[in-house]
Amino acid sequence: MCIVEFGKKFSMPADIAFNYLKQYKALAFLDKCYEAEHQLSLADTIKDIQLYCRKNGGTI
Repeated sequence: MCIVEFGKKFSMPADIAFNYLKQYKALAFLDKCYEAEHQLSLADTIKDIQLYCRKNGGTI
């Protein structure tokens, strides 16, 4: 769900969003922090993965 919503927010197809999130380690972050992120709103989770990607070299 996070991948699709991230893609929608930034106008990219799900496969491109998946590759971006994988490249900048956001998928690993979500896997590691699932319990905490699951307690947040979807909007907060999208912000968190966006910030995590930026921390790891992403530009979105």
